[in-house]
Amino acid sequence: QAQLVESGGGLVQAGGSLRLSCAVSGVSLPQYFMGWSRQAPGKERELVAVMNWSGGWTYYEDSVEGRFTISRDKNTVYLQMSSLKPEDTANYACGRSPIATRTLAGFQSWGQGTQVTVSA
Repeated sequence: QAQLVESGGGLVQAGGSLRLSCAVSGVSLPQYFMGWSRQAPGKERELVAVMNWSGGWTYYEDSVEGRFTISRDKNTVYLQMSSLKPEDTANYACGRSPIATRTLAGFQSWGQGTQVTVSA
């Protein structure tokens, strides 16, 4: 049974940084692309970043390009977020996809998520 457990969210001032973690178990990670998505209240979920197992292929949504970095160490996937803006406030969740994708449609499931709140 696949389990994805996110942590690392919190309250931060605009311009600050946070690193989110996603602990993955029950999944053979080399077979999947791992990604982070976010959902703000009243808005649709949007895909933020995706990587393959080796990190040789990545995708970033335009608004986070250059500010966010997705990475992996063993069975933990990270999202390093810098230069945070109030519009980055959302619940962030990690997920897995069997294919390289730049859309939510390829993802099989998402974790519960961790809340990130950026104050102005």
